Amino acid sequence: MQATLFEQALDLLIFGMGTVFVFLVLLVIAVNMMSRFVETFFPETVIEETPNIKRTLATDTLDPTTLAVIQAAIHQHRDKQSRG
Repeated sequence: MQATLFEQALDLLIFGMGTVFVFLVLLVIAVNMMSRFVETFFPETVIEETPNIKRTLATDTLDPTTLAVIQAAIHQHRDKQSRG
């Protein structure tokens, strides 16, 4: 048996911290090995991105009445915003 309570506490501290350190080192090694395994046997598929096609709204495709209504609404909104 150890001589003092302080020595027992110090031994317990070293043993506990050592155990946690070893566990964390093994955890890091295991995660790295699993990562390499997954990258080797299950590679990510490369998805080709399609270019973005901008859709433009041509004024000749709108009905003239609809276009007039939109313009009037924008004008009314801007007038209301400028008044306060």
